[in-house]
Amino acid sequence: MTDYRAPTADMLFALNHLAELPQVCALPAFTEASPVLVASVLEEAARFAGDILAPLNTVGDLIGTRVVGDQVRESSGFAEAYVQFTTNGWPALPCNPEFGGMGLPECVGLATMEMWSAANVSFALCPMLGQGAIEAIEHHASEALKACYLPKMISGEWTGTMNLTESQAGSDLSSVQTKAVPHLDHYKLFGTKIFITWGDHSMTNNVVHLVLARLEGAPEGVKGISLFLVPKYLVNDDGEPGARNDVYARSVEHKMGIHGSPTCVMAFGEKGGALGYLVGEANMGLSYMFTMMNHARLNVGVQGVALSDRAYQQAVHYARDRMQGQAPGMPGKSAIIHHPDVRRMLMLMRALSEASRALCYVTSAAFDHGHKALDPEVRASAMRRAELLTPISKAWSTEVSQEVTSLGVQVHGGMGFIEETGAAQLMRDARITTIYEGTTGIQALDLIGRKVIRDQGAALLSLLEEVDETAVALATDFPAMAASLTAASTEFRQATSFVLIHAGDHEHLASAVAYNYLMGAGTVIAGWLMARSALIAASLRHEDEAFYSAKITTATFYFDQIMPRAQAHFSSVSVAATTMMDLTVEQF
Repeated sequence: MTDYRAPTADMLFALNHLAELPQVCALPAFTEASPVLVASVLEEAARFAGDILAPLNTVGDLIGTRVVGDQVRESSGFAEAYVQFTTNGWPALPCNPEFGGMGLPECVGLATMEMWSAANVSFALCPMLGQGAIEAIEHHASEALKACYLPKMISGEWTGTMNLTESQAGSDLSSVQTKAVPHLDHYKLFGTKIFITWGDHSMTNNVVHLVLARLEGAPEGVKGISLFLVPKYLVNDDGEPGARNDVYARSVEHKMGIHGSPTCVMAFGEKGGALGYLVGEANMGLSYMFTMMNHARLNVGVQGVALSDRAYQQAVHYARDRMQGQAPGMPGKSAIIHHPDVRRMLMLMRALSEASRALCYVTSAAFDHGHKALDPEVRASAMRRAELLTPISKAWSTEVSQEVTSLGVQVHGGMGFIEETGAAQLMRDARITTIYEGTTGIQALDLIGRKVIRDQGAALLSLLEEVDETAVALATDFPAMAASLTAASTEFRQATSFVLIHAGDHEHLASAVAYNYLMGAGTVIAGWLMARSALIAASLRHEDEAFYSAKITTATFYFDQIMPRAQAHFSSVSVAATTMMDLTVEQF
């Protein structure tokens, strides 16, 4: 696999101009942040990602993880890299200064997460889950739990996990059976959790598990789930780890990809009960867990961005060096990058990577405003925008990552099917991103049900007003782009109107059209951001002709070759396609 070099110029363009970082830094909570500081932070992060994490990517893929006795052993080199990661303060970047964090905007933290994930997604999953656990504890736990656990989790001295599902439950968390029994001032937990990312390792001296479980007599279904904090090692009065708790990794899964990330089966209470502490109120666990889930979903979206960009870099490097055939207009043999079909693939990879990055960064910046703006109305409006965009950012970015990483293999030709190039690993690693933290289907149901039908499209229509304003601004310099964006916005409105009017006509309608609705939504909203990037690049072109003209060309390509997909997706919505339900089970 080729070296990874973070595309800091592209990332800063998306942050500064599309996510409007200067406005984020102007919030009182971020008075010590500035675009200049952020640029410096990203340059340092790029060096760490490229020099320290990226060389371990293939190592993790080849070696994987294993259970030795009662302990998971991570891949060679990961522990040493993690020490450097925490020494440099990277886990604390977007965290609350009250508990030792640096207090930088969430969108800046997301940009560094893209770098970690592009360099070594297996490694990046560890701090990513920790950030989600930190969010949940900070928002919902008691002051005592915050004081005990947050400083060491924010420093990276301890890591965190999410323990949600079980073998019989899958995505249906109402079926969770792990139980919690009151014991003195805490609880004892009994049960088994599966698919626990970085559920155990030896890189730190404690792992903090957030666990969904049921109290005796709790209501059935999701209304009876509580959230518990269960440390691997109990914490002594001096704040240091003490006795081993009754929670163990019993196995790690043998997976298609992300081999360097231990996906654990976790056993609680095999030796008398795992001691845990109730987070917040009883029976509110699922609500609290969504604090983690939403954070994780956006981070998984940016994993899709990261793997897309890494695949693009890899493909460009190969296409420049691989000599084969005679391209039109070229004398003799030429590098395959001169062949039009290879250019088609590379431009698809480039455009989809840039568009998905813009989508995720803009979503993260909306959360910054939603969490930190002083005006309650501004906060509420920003949160509506962020929550609307989260399922789209997660699902669309990871779905297109499947396409981009697959194209990366195709650009390599036969060598792409050979593991030594690294192209296949990126495709294998990307495959999980559409599944964990809520499948694409679950994100689509969330979008169409909770984010569109519930408010009758109000948040979405507010966004589409901005899309239409951009289309008007495009008319002078980019008339074809303006016409395409206007048409796509109209199709989006028509599909939304159809859903709102007819969702009650057929019990399966909303679910049946949800995927195409989400993919159409992602295509249009990402296209809107690409259109904005073209307008911005045109105004800045005199500063750097090569960089900004490439932005304009990439946006033009997006509208020529990718935006037409929106019409196909929305057409599938508007015909109310429920034929997938027409066959009997026996006919399959």
